[in-house]
Amino acid sequence: MSKASVTVLGLGRMGAAIAEVFLRNGHPTTVWNRTPDKAIHLDELGAQRADSVADAVAAGELIVTVLADTAAAGEQLAPLGAALNGRTVLNVATGRPDTARELADRLAEHGARFIDGGVFGVPQTVGTPETLLVYSGAAEAEAEFAEVIRELGATKYVGADAGLAALHDMAVLAGMYGLFGGFFQATAMVHTEQVSAVEFTDAFLAPWLRSLLDMLPTLAAEIDSREFPVNFSDLAVNATGLADIRATSRNQGVPTDLLDPLQRLFDAEVERGHATASFTRAFAELIDALAPAGS
Repeated sequence: MSKASVTVLGLGRMGAAIAEVFLRNGHPTTVWNRTPDKAIHLDELGAQRADSVADAVAAGELIVTVLADTAAAGEQLAPLGAALNGRTVLNVATGRPDTARELADRLAEHGARFIDGGVFGVPQTVGTPETLLVYSGAAEAEAEFAEVIRELGATKYVGADAGLAALHDMAVLAGMYGLFGGFFQATAMVHTEQVSAVEFTDAFLAPWLRSLLDMLPTLAAEIDSREFPVNFSDLAVNATGLADIRATSRNQGVPTDLLDPLQRLFDAEVERGHATASFTRAFAELIDALAPAGS
């Protein structure tokens, strides 16, 4: 049985890794890059190089875009117009949900189907279970190309809304940056007493944070219940504790800009009378703005 023909647009480290997976799995693979001689090793694996985006798109049933971001994919594809008819586009560049939805609509006008994906992995793990690809978009296209997409690693289809994968991607990265914010704050605090960031992280911070990861499913269940039962500690204890952390930081001469927003959430929920609820009640402060007035 013949393998689906694939086109890969963008041959940075991730794009080259994706193209290599498809080539090694026997897919006729066409590649295009703004700089023509990028990832020369793909030629030895049988890649066909296209001189233009139009030629590349014409050669593939599945068009995989691995460009700078989702907007860049749109800039390359939208001008092709009717040449997109019948093609399925899988975008795995990072981008926002609204940008993904806009691109899905633009491509649909030209008869193309769009799937947007977020890659949780590095080029070295593409094609293995260590990479997770979360994706969303046209259900018919997902059904047709699910097996091909699974060649890139573990996969999770989250729905027909083209923006859902990007939302999951952005939310995971938001959690990551929250972790980095705490890391920066903590290492700055001990730095004021000439404590090595490496020694502090290895001996204290990393072991503690690893243990907290096991708490997250329980905390997530508290949030989903919307009752915020206390499994670990309540809001009042955490509001007071965070205030002490911030005071200590300021006493060491370190600003608390990274922690102040969380204190505001804790304090607001305490003022609303939820001091004895779980500290996950801070989540409610974020989503209350979503509720219709009077609800």
